[in-house]
Amino acid sequence: MINQPNPADQPILTNQEKMVKGSAWMTASNIISRLLGAVYIIPWYAWMGEHANEANSLSSMGYTVYALFLLISTAGIPAAIAKQTSYYNSLNEYKISRQLFFKALQLMAILGAIFAIVMYLASPLLAKWSGGGEELIPTMRSLSLAVLIFPCMSVVRGYFQGNQDMMPYALSQIVEQVARVFYMLLTAFIIMKMLDGNYVSAVTQSTLAAFIGMLASLVVLFYYFHKQKPMFDYLAAHSANEHQASTRDLLIETLKEALPFIIVGSGVTVFKLVDQFTFSNFMNTFTAYSGSQLRTLFAIFNANPDKLTMVVIALATSISATGLPLITEAITLKKYRDLSKLISNNLQLFMFVMLPATFGMIVLAKPLYTMFYAPDDLGVSVLIQACFAGLFMGLYMLSSTMLMGMYENKAAIKYFGLGLALKLIVQYPSVRLFEVYGPLIATMIGFTLSCVLIMRKIKKVSHFNFGLTLRRGLLIFLITLVMMIGAIIMRQFLYLFLDPTRKFQSFVIIMIVATFGGAIYGYITLKLRLADKLIGARVSKIRHKLKIK
Repeated sequence: MINQPNPADQPILTNQEKMVKGSAWMTASNIISRLLGAVYIIPWYAWMGEHANEANSLSSMGYTVYALFLLISTAGIPAAIAKQTSYYNSLNEYKISRQLFFKALQLMAILGAIFAIVMYLASPLLAKWSGGGEELIPTMRSLSLAVLIFPCMSVVRGYFQGNQDMMPYALSQIVEQVARVFYMLLTAFIIMKMLDGNYVSAVTQSTLAAFIGMLASLVVLFYYFHKQKPMFDYLAAHSANEHQASTRDLLIETLKEALPFIIVGSGVTVFKLVDQFTFSNFMNTFTAYSGSQLRTLFAIFNANPDKLTMVVIALATSISATGLPLITEAITLKKYRDLSKLISNNLQLFMFVMLPATFGMIVLAKPLYTMFYAPDDLGVSVLIQACFAGLFMGLYMLSSTMLMGMYENKAAIKYFGLGLALKLIVQYPSVRLFEVYGPLIATMIGFTLSCVLIMRKIKKVSHFNFGLTLRRGLLIFLITLVMMIGAIIMRQFLYLFLDPTRKFQSFVIIMIVATFGGAIYGYITLKLRLADKLIGARVSKIRHKLKIK
């Protein structure tokens, strides 16, 4: 958080504590948002009846193209605003950072309108290229409304992020998802159960829910901005005023910073677009599947696993969003020792959260797929593979953000490009050899190359303690394996009298096994004091309450 006008009332936090506090808010927000985004699929999928997989496929195709338009329309502005705000705040130039915020808000309102119109008009062509046909057009057009207001919302979020105040950002995400899911389920139920049951109309309203959610998010953000305005005014009034920057220079500087964020930040979306535009076309060259069958297969490897794996991948987003302004601040003030510690702590925190979450999901893949969709052996196998791919996606999102926070934008773009090129090269042979598994295999190969190159560059620039990070990572992996073995034993025991092909019984299995596995992981990390080192000294209170010595 930024310094308050009355610092005596506020505890001074170290960089690690700021990162942990911000990560806690963002992690809670992302988990709640992603869980809502995953849980809604249970009734939604059931209401779609025989068209469930096709409906989910249409929704996923629309959202993938929509995600690209969001990235283009914001031009990486949230991360760039956060980076620039952090830079000027570290120089005590709060007036400049606020000036940048207001001008960026105006510019993004214009860009949002332009790209919303472009997406609306281009929807027929994009739907054709995606293999979704005319049924996909109304879905894409409904999403263009969200493109209209997303850029402005992102500027406000980026400003709070740059001020190291993640609470408004996090709460706005939660409110956005609650409003979105409420509207989505309400309209799906009315159309599918009370009206004509047209699944295309239901999907269109479900995607329009993104616009409803963003309106609610904006209300939350502007409420907190208004609430904290006296503090922002105080800081601006007490700026150093040693640097001068024109509005034009500020916007140009920010857009220059933003361009790498759009290119590199669109990595996961671009990889998904490659799958969307190639899978059906490649499969048509050597199979006789119908369009409906191909949409169902697309849902199995893309849309269905995404709802679950993105809950885990969101954890990496939380850590990277919190760490970005802190890394930029350390670089700006030439605090290289702090930078080295931040990089190591970020990577350790990533492994501390991602490894147990990923392997826990792998253990529970069968009851998870049954609970959210329907019993399907192919779907379970693809979900397990998607969990492994999610680890590489998460590491890419974290490491690329850290690299750009260190002003190594060209390197980040280059390494993403090399990973994408490799993905394109192996895409056809992977689909030809492994069919529905192929796109995820190609994704893992591409992101592996990008992650290796990015991590090598980070090590060269920051000189972080690679040995310590590796040892801690190995320890976390071993603890995760112990947790995994315990969870598998509990799962197999429950299978003796609970059926993982029944929805409610699957839910019971998930709750018991997840609690049991989480308890094992939590106990070991507390016992070994690992949680203290990564989360902070406050964890000792939990240990004392649980009487763990």
